[in-house]
Amino acid sequence: MSNGDDDADASDDAEATDEIDVTAEELESRLTEAGDALEAAETEADLDDVESSLDDIESDLEAADLPEPDEDDDEAEDPREELESKLSDLRDDLEEQRGPYAEDVVAIVSDAADTVTDSEWTDDGEGEAQEAVETFLDESAEFVDHDADTGGDFVAAGDALSTVADAIEAASLDPDEDTETIEGLLEAAETLETGLEDAEVWDDLTVQEQLDARGFYDILTNENRKDFPPEWNAAKLHAEEGDFEQVLFAYEKLGSEFFDGYIVDLLYNLGSDAEPAFDAMHQRAQKRDKGPIEVLGKIGDERATETLHDYIDGDGDPALQKVTLRALGAIGSAESVQPVANRLDADSEEVRSVAARALGLLGDTRAIEPLGDILESDDSDSVRASAAWALRQIGTETALEEAARYADDRAYIVQAEAEKASSA
Repeated sequence: MSNGDDDADASDDAEATDEIDVTAEELESRLTEAGDALEAAETEADLDDVESSLDDIESDLEAADLPEPDEDDDEAEDPREELESKLSDLRDDLEEQRGPYAEDVVAIVSDAADTVTDSEWTDDGEGEAQEAVETFLDESAEFVDHDADTGGDFVAAGDALSTVADAIEAASLDPDEDTETIEGLLEAAETLETGLEDAEVWDDLTVQEQLDARGFYDILTNENRKDFPPEWNAAKLHAEEGDFEQVLFAYEKLGSEFFDGYIVDLLYNLGSDAEPAFDAMHQRAQKRDKGPIEVLGKIGDERATETLHDYIDGDGDPALQKVTLRALGAIGSAESVQPVANRLDADSEEVRSVAARALGLLGDTRAIEPLGDILESDDSDSVRASAAWALRQIGTETALEEAARYADDRAYIVQAEAEKASSA
């Protein structure tokens, strides 16, 4: 016989060895016995024995050489499929009969503690959640010793629940001996879980409901409430009263392009009075949003300069650079002189012009020399005129003399700035 035939015989022998001689009837009988044992089980050990029997039956079922159903007969029975179905049902029944376990209670209570701490509750929702926690603390104390107490303060609710979870875990409750205790704790924990699910969080509300819950519309009267949209008028009135928390909450929640633009314009026109909005505008500015960058310039807080310097580094978006340069000029930080002066070499004529004017607003004498160089050699007369204007803004004797040198310049716009410097 050839080697190929030997290999084939060996493979057949291996397959034959993997199969076991067991009938569907025998497996059916064993499943019935396992079902009876499951029904009679009283302890976790009994359930473990049933599970072990089911594992053995499953292993033998997989290895059994059972008859295949007739493919041409749609109503033919498949003994393997029927046995697998009964085995699956018994496993489900086994899981339902197990427990309850103390660790299930601990998991629910721990999750509840996270929910209490991490959720953004409305005022009503916080009261509802507080009630659910207090009820659980009272009910759980009937089954396990703990000293958890919120003291009436919802801030302490999460820690109180964690204390109870630790106490339950430390009690080492046995699922056989302490069944009633575990069941009582589980019922209390599930009631807590339901109570927290029903308590109101901000995400449950529409944007208008959230604004209403925060009292955003309370500032409106019967007359101006009819103005459309009311959110615009309410935001304006809150800003005029200095209540920027309400303005920024609406800014965050409404999020439409039109409302965003309205709030940015509102804050821009308030100038330095909009300082309470700095953090919100700074955060938006980090997305290179031009409107908030303009507002930062009006607010004038030097904390924004480090962020804004990054937006003028290199020849990027000219529109963004111009807005940023104007903002840096308005803020007036000495730290901005060199970064702004670097843009006098920008490819864009408009960027060079705005950079020159920003240096004038910064008013630092270190800018006199680079502005003089621009006035002397830049190809663009509008850029040169901006440099002369900037020297006038710096206003020192040296700066004015540098600008006045061009009183007879070929370009009228440069000449006009130089003459103003001469007469200053």
